[in-house]
Amino acid sequence: MTIHLENKIALVTGASKGIGKGIALELARLGCDVIVNYNSDQAGAESTVLDIRNLGRRAFAVQADVGKIEAIDHLFAECFGHFPKLDILVNNAGSQTWKALLDLNEQEWDRVIDTNLKGCFLATQRAAASMKEHGGGAIINIGSGCNKLAFPMLSSYTASKGGIEQFTKVAAVELGPLGIRVNCVAPGAVEIERTKLEAGDYAATWAKATPLGRVGQPVDVARTVAFLASDYSSFITGQTIYVDGGLFAKPHWPYEY
Repeated sequence: MTIHLENKIALVTGASKGIGKGIALELARLGCDVIVNYNSDQAGAESTVLDIRNLGRRAFAVQADVGKIEAIDHLFAECFGHFPKLDILVNNAGSQTWKALLDLNEQEWDRVIDTNLKGCFLATQRAAASMKEHGGGAIINIGSGCNKLAFPMLSSYTASKGGIEQFTKVAAVELGPLGIRVNCVAPGAVEIERTKLEAGDYAATWAKATPLGRVGQPVDVARTVAFLASDYSSFITGQTIYVDGGLFAKPHWPYEY
């Protein structure tokens, strides 16, 4: 199977580094021109843009805090100022606060929910309005293993990602008649800049817990996103696909096997 996305226009939020950058590069490799959204890491976003242009595709970066409607207005104005339409939206931008539930304050809660869940809603609404006028499109939301399991010390993050999964379903139902497919990709343990700081040896720590015996890389997630953006998934919508090496299918099992 060879995925072709030539002449498609994609917007990837939170694409300055990590999984978002991996997704942006994979979409470009398969033929997309890409709008690279970032919030604070301008240098990272410009690096992503340069890498995309080196692949022979068009790209530009737009700063926008996706949890704020004024910033979303700016993001999509820039998008449609450069390109006449949008074929693919990847809602990847995310934030998390590592803190016990009883210690989490309102501002910290709001920041995570606004970025992860509200940002997903706002960008989906704007992208879908344009896709409706151009015959459809594909929206892929980035979830998490905490779509399925509760993550201690990450109550706001877990709530936001669980919300994204349900939002994906309702968006798929409402937007399906317009030719717009909406799916969710839920990564497991993926080695990126942020996760490397979580443990002294992140890869080894999580590889032991993962049935396939390794952690994921951004390209593992990116390839799944590309499939869901392509015609090969033309009858798939409202679904969550776990890209986790079997991590969240594995029970806490007290016996040897």
